[in-house]
Amino acid sequence: MAEGLDVAQIRERLGHKMLIASKSAYQWARRRSPAQVVFIAGMQRSGTNMLMDRLERSYLTDVYHERDPRAFDNYRMREREVIRRLVAESRAPTFVIKALCELDRLGELMTEFAPAKTVWIVRDYRDAVRSALNSFGNFTKQVARIAADRLVDDWRAGGMSEATHAVVRSLWHPEMTEASAAALIWYFRNVLYFEQGFDLDPRVRLVFYEQLVQEPERECRDIFDFLGVPYSPDITRGVFASSIRHKPLPGVEPAVAEVCEGLARRFEQVGPVAGLRAG
Repeated sequence: MAEGLDVAQIRERLGHKMLIASKSAYQWARRRSPAQVVFIAGMQRSGTNMLMDRLERSYLTDVYHERDPRAFDNYRMREREVIRRLVAESRAPTFVIKALCELDRLGELMTEFAPAKTVWIVRDYRDAVRSALNSFGNFTKQVARIAADRLVDDWRAGGMSEATHAVVRSLWHPEMTEASAAALIWYFRNVLYFEQGFDLDPRVRLVFYEQLVQEPERECRDIFDFLGVPYSPDITRGVFASSIRHKPLPGVEPAVAEVCEGLARRFEQVGPVAGLRAG
């Protein structure tokens, strides 16, 4: 079984390299400048990589992941002039770039790089926290610094309103668990969606991770239509729904869970109700 999985992974990587090479040749032959810039936004561990991979399958996109040193330094977007140069040099009609640490600056970015759009993906906080706990750490220390000062030099606190900071301060305590702290970060990063008025902004499309993996063809088709990028059936190859609530989540304090649940309900009101609350 393990050997078969390794072979599948090797084939996928080789296929990806061939795709990128053929895309590059295709785009250079067409010699087209980007018509729009697309920002992929959301909280870490919410499925943004999967969405980026889907967009990268199109021959009409130029995709910059957060691991790409041309556009990012330690997962943070490089200076605006660097991104402007990359956009100007791109030969694809749609320039796609990750914007996770930059959630609080998306409005400015869309204005500066107009015409621009954003796809904001949100995932059930329980699964996002579970994934974050498996990948990262120090959530309690991060929340402690932010609770003490919302203007601290930390991208996680970027754009935090006084109202949100009051919520963080009311919930923070020295014995807070890693799970509770990670859930609180999920809350105050995702609430930026509403605080910036993106629920009323036609340039921004909300996507539920759960719907994307359960109905990938329908969701990807809608996303591609929103972006004006032609859709093809092979776009959804490699999308699986096995990551939805398959393990119990270590305890999140009731008060923290309550604010996360409340934000989830707000997302329901501006998106399909089958998204975050399914199951």
